[in-house]
Amino acid sequence: MSFSFGAIFAAGSGQVDPARPALIHGDRTIGWGAFHRRTTNLAAHMLAHGAQAGDRLAHLMRNSPAYLETTVAGFRARLVHVNINYRYTAEELFYILDNSESTVLVFDADFAELVESIRPRLTHIKLYVQVGGENPSWAQDYETLVETDLPLPEQAHSGEDMLFIYTGGTTGMPKGVMWDQADLFTLLGGALNDPETGQPAALADHAATMATGLAARRSLILPPLMHGTGYLIGIFTLVTGGTVVTLPGTSLDGAAAARACAEHSCTFATLVGDAFGRPLLAALDAGHGSIASLVGILSSGTMWSPEIKAGLLRHAPNAALVDALSSSEALGMGSSVQTSANAGAATVFTPTDTNSLILDDNLHPVADGEMGRLARAGLLPRGYWKDEAKSAATFPVINGTRYSIPGDFAVKNPDGSFTLMGRGSQCINTAGEKVFPEEVEETLKTHAHVTDALVFGVPDPQWGQAVTAVVEAPEGTDVFELQAHARQHLAGYKVPKRIVVVAKCPRAPNGKADYAGARALVG
Repeated sequence: MSFSFGAIFAAGSGQVDPARPALIHGDRTIGWGAFHRRTTNLAAHMLAHGAQAGDRLAHLMRNSPAYLETTVAGFRARLVHVNINYRYTAEELFYILDNSESTVLVFDADFAELVESIRPRLTHIKLYVQVGGENPSWAQDYETLVETDLPLPEQAHSGEDMLFIYTGGTTGMPKGVMWDQADLFTLLGGALNDPETGQPAALADHAATMATGLAARRSLILPPLMHGTGYLIGIFTLVTGGTVVTLPGTSLDGAAAARACAEHSCTFATLVGDAFGRPLLAALDAGHGSIASLVGILSSGTMWSPEIKAGLLRHAPNAALVDALSSSEALGMGSSVQTSANAGAATVFTPTDTNSLILDDNLHPVADGEMGRLARAGLLPRGYWKDEAKSAATFPVINGTRYSIPGDFAVKNPDGSFTLMGRGSQCINTAGEKVFPEEVEETLKTHAHVTDALVFGVPDPQWGQAVTAVVEAPEGTDVFELQAHARQHLAGYKVPKRIVVVAKCPRAPNGKADYAGARALVG
């Protein structure tokens, strides 16, 4: 049986105890009864304003109830989710909205001025919806829509209804990864009703499971919902009738996270490596809150150090801590699990199943002890939105089997496990954000004093990697001025945290960048 998220919420969300919390955000709680009504209304209003099945629905919001309400309303209306990094500049925002051809944009009031600056060029958008603040004349008020009852016409939901996850990948501009909802439902473990067949016998069976709450969890989601890690866990929590707990604020507050976990008796938490785990552990060690109720903590998107995991296990001794090796292009490549029994052990991944393998340069499986690129078969995205060439490169067909090869390198161990080596490109992962060196380099080179620039990541205890630059410029060039220049054109997380001015950027005779030489100059 092939289920879409839209069909699941249409069948099941109205059956859940209306008083059971669906969303908790700070001191605000939205019960399942209100959640069902609000998402139904929003879906109906989006269709009434001209959106049609298959249109894209863009989300420009920080973590809040509105993000997941908008998502579920989109599923109900058969619209395709488009995530937008709320740190984007105007031109970066325009690129995503134009590339996705989004028809509806839901945005926080904080971004109204940014949206208005590019609005004349956004020819595809039929409906703007603002969350909070004083509503501009060109946008609808979010709360008005969700609280105004409007019948939702019955929709012909299909397992092939799509969901986009825009990702930077490793090169070029962000790309929309096209997933079928039924495939995501299966990959996320949505088939909880029948462990033998791997799928519920019927949609009504899954709806009944949502109603009982037997499979429900209370998930504390710390990363931004605009990224795949938190977003997909949020969907899965709701699709099983659970409760999503998010935090107010623009940055992670470890003490607030620990207090929220204790107050709401969370059973599951999601974070992104040490950038989230370290402040949470510091707060716990200082006596703030508790995570003792957790039975699972998942991290994805960047490596998670064994010492931070061991520290968290001291406070959640019954939890399993999971490094989930996935990407927007390939879910479930492998995992590494630590419990109190093996706290502090080195991170070694176990393939999820036989669909995960490591290939050499000739696309043949590597031998034990050899390094190659991780590949995943089975349930995969359709490809990249409007980019057949990159789709063919990332999702090649090998001996009749289609694979996803996102670019992670690993060494195969004799026992079948593998050790992750990282991305083969120079892509920088800073606190879960992907940064393309080429984009930052070209921006730095637009400064009048900069002749050349090389950008790379260096290990950092807080961010995982810190964006760092070596620039070719006259002696005495003000690095703070260069950072300010970059900040005018790039999202803040892309701006180099450290810039070193040199007489000559190291390059090979053929002109290729010598990143190893550049790192040596930084020391």
